[in-house]
Amino acid sequence: MRIPFTFFSMLFVLVFFGQTNTYKISFENAVHHEAVIEATFPELTMDTVSFRMSRTSPGRYALHEFAKNVYGFKATDRHGNDLKVHRPNPYEWDVTGHDGTVNISYILFANRGDGTYSQIDETHAHLNIPATFMYVSALRDRKIEVDFDVREDLNWKVATQLPLVSETTHSAPNLYYFMDGPTEISDFTLKSFELDGQTIQLALHHNGTEAEADEYFERVKKTVLEQKEVYGELPNFDYGTYTFLACYVPNASGDGMEHRNSTILTTTRSLADGGMTRNLGTVSHEFFHAWNVERIRPKSLEPFDFEAADMSGALWFAEGFTSYYTNLILCRAGLLSPKEYVEGLAGNFNYVWTSPARRFFNPIEMSYQAPFVDAATSVDPVNRENTFISYYSYGSVLGLALDLSLRREGLNLDDYMKLVWQRHGKKEIPYTLENLHTLLNEYVGKPFGDNFFNSFIYQSGRPDYESLFESVGVHLKQKKEDPYFGANVAIKEDGTEGSIQSNPKIGSPAYKAGLAKGDAILNINNISFANGQKFMDYLKQFAQGQPLEVNFSRFGNTKTATLILEPSPNYTIHLMEDKSEEPSSDMLNARNKWLKTE
Repeated sequence: MRIPFTFFSMLFVLVFFGQTNTYKISFENAVHHEAVIEATFPELTMDTVSFRMSRTSPGRYALHEFAKNVYGFKATDRHGNDLKVHRPNPYEWDVTGHDGTVNISYILFANRGDGTYSQIDETHAHLNIPATFMYVSALRDRKIEVDFDVREDLNWKVATQLPLVSETTHSAPNLYYFMDGPTEISDFTLKSFELDGQTIQLALHHNGTEAEADEYFERVKKTVLEQKEVYGELPNFDYGTYTFLACYVPNASGDGMEHRNSTILTTTRSLADGGMTRNLGTVSHEFFHAWNVERIRPKSLEPFDFEAADMSGALWFAEGFTSYYTNLILCRAGLLSPKEYVEGLAGNFNYVWTSPARRFFNPIEMSYQAPFVDAATSVDPVNRENTFISYYSYGSVLGLALDLSLRREGLNLDDYMKLVWQRHGKKEIPYTLENLHTLLNEYVGKPFGDNFFNSFIYQSGRPDYESLFESVGVHLKQKKEDPYFGANVAIKEDGTEGSIQSNPKIGSPAYKAGLAKGDAILNINNISFANGQKFMDYLKQFAQGQPLEVNFSRFGNTKTATLILEPSPNYTIHLMEDKSEEPSSDMLNARNKWLKTE
């Protein structure tokens, strides 16, 4: 989240506008996931003070309605007299009759440890600020102090980007910065190193050993150093510190969430159980956001709205290009092998380029879908298989195409990102899509830049990956030998039927056969399923291009459909030498520059 003023203007506010809203949060009933929050708002001049719970959170784009976990609200004046409370809507408490000061208290229930919500139990108090603290929008420019009343019996400590005032009290210059300051309170391990006069630290809450923490932190350091190479410098972190807030515990939920000077990293996967490598992807993705999203900021997300869904057409760049760099950075840092990295590209590649959704929305319009898909929930069924491609994945494969295309011109995506950083991120000037287009034209030339945006951003075209991959000695091949059905099917363990788990993709064999999600396939050509059989293995016994009789059940009625299997539209991606092909010296040289394996 971008702070809407400079550090020096922040000092001016603190000195000359000294009103401070204070909070205290305590955790005596942590075993039942409750916290008690008390707050004081002094020197009030408005008759009605509107206290709110946020409806969303920095880094999220959908509504999450945090008010649903608040109860026991009370409001008093400075003398302890009860004040009148009116509820104009589900997320607001209007207080009247005060004497210039309002004290509030309420109970928060919190039991989801991730980047959006809060979790309170006897292992930690994992606090996302918008999910935890009420605020008064009209007082957004006031300084805030919060006292985290830690459980000393549990050896809790406080890790947060919020600057320390004393002991367990921390502060924020304004509401925006407060809301952007996630906090981990637990018996964590703290590791740090200095880089270019700033401190990078890892607050690691896990059940592993100190040796595991040391090894993991060395990998985090390698990731940080390699990401700095993309932009040529670190951002200027407020207060000179950046903090990874990592919770790798059984009660957490998998997530990662970027913030201006910190990030939340959560998963149930321990370092000993594969996390030493697999957890690094979130580290890489979220730290890249310290530049791209937190400072290279879409104008469409400024200012962030805590009271409504936040929509942007730039998420293919903000999230997608960040996703492209996620594993590329790990490969460059020696934490993934070139083989692992290249073969890992196939997942996003096949997901994006086999989706029918491109006929409906381009990458900008896919970004507009974020309020419906970004950890959002709906009761009514949706047709995402046919109408949506994640802007993370879509932007990732477009970032790949742009990088390889630029490299054929003797340029690269790193230097384009540096240019965007210098013009927008470093100066904290939010960008528009037109700015990105203009800067690409400036960097590589108007014909190239116009073609990329007109073909692949404003439209839904597919780059020429065959030649792009060939230029770096990478083999791209369609898996035509595999049969294509067009929907996910799960066969029961006893082999009695296979249930269609997803909407068939438009134009696929299942779609053209009139099959639908929820249908129970009884057999094909009267050949039964075997116990424990995978559906793909079952399909391989049938010839492609030949009519097949599908017997299935729908709404209790037995039906028959004719289906013709087609070649799979999916691709495999491999290093040429792993497919008995000999890459040229030019190809290897280009690959080494791309992956920095020289």
